[in-house]
Amino acid sequence: MGERGPGRRPAISESIREPAMIDVARLAGVSHQTVSRVLNDHPNVRAETARRVRAAIFELGYRPNRAARTLVTGRSQVLGVVGLNTTLYGPTSLLTAFEQAAASAGFAVSVGSVARFDRESISAVVQRHLDERVAGIALIAPVASANEALDALRIDTPLVTIDGDPRRPTVTVDQEAGARAATEHLLAAGHRTVWHVSGPTDWFDSASRVAGWEASLRDAGAEIPPVVPADWSAAAGYRAGNMLARIPELTAIFAANDHLAIGLLRALHERSRRVPEEVSIVGFDDVPEAGYLIPPLTTVRPDFHAVAEHALRLLVAQLRSDPLPTAPVMLAPTLIERNSVAPPPG
Repeated sequence: MGERGPGRRPAISESIREPAMIDVARLAGVSHQTVSRVLNDHPNVRAETARRVRAAIFELGYRPNRAARTLVTGRSQVLGVVGLNTTLYGPTSLLTAFEQAAASAGFAVSVGSVARFDRESISAVVQRHLDERVAGIALIAPVASANEALDALRIDTPLVTIDGDPRRPTVTVDQEAGARAATEHLLAAGHRTVWHVSGPTDWFDSASRVAGWEASLRDAGAEIPPVVPADWSAAAGYRAGNMLARIPELTAIFAANDHLAIGLLRALHERSRRVPEEVSIVGFDDVPEAGYLIPPLTTVRPDFHAVAEHALRLLVAQLRSDPLPTAPVMLAPTLIERNSVAPPPG
């Protein structure tokens, strides 16, 4: 029964198999050791040889055996990510950007989400990644408790924090510079001062944006109004807008993110405070909808892809035992001017 008769068609497993490293080597005209060196980005491979190997990999559709590589090297080609289980635009954009950057460098990504950034939750996800023998771990850590939990961990796997505590090595957007750009743009339009609706107090992004806003007003000799505390939601922006709309001398608002700005726009509209004719608004994040609001929203655009790429470089540098920066990597965002800012009335 196990013999194949002359009229029997071969089983799929007998006629089709996944291409192996030896097939790549034959097509490229090199040894399988050379193919392995190319896959591991070994520096001692001629550029033309590496090009032929990559062309053969593409032509054959070869996929490296990650399990076998893990057995040989003790590390997988997988990077672990620890992030907050959230739909907030900033953290989800950073996660997506990191996955794309990792894929371009030949890494897969294993994501572990936590409902809250406490020591127990983070330790559990980190341990799961360590059990998977990941090559490195990226922690998207925008709140203080995440860094406190990180301090309690003792791991020897390469690790990088993204959007973390700016007082420790991390890769992040320069939030303070972005807040300064937003505030200075409103002051340059002629507004005597700028009110600020902030994000949650335990987020580094929020605290840094408050600091940048305050510094800009102080440098300009302008009055510093009280911070209007909120969370990151449009609903919180709407509540803040209903309060701020009652202040007749208010002419400019810097919102800590675009969703707060969306809530502000609706509240001001309902209370007949026209934007930008009577009140100017600047947001932060440049969400995809920002350019389609009425009016289109002036906002600050972080470069999430640049942050992710720098974080990946730091992980790879640790894998190669290269020297690391001792200070945070801070990447400046860009002010995107639209139609929600105008000179104050009168």
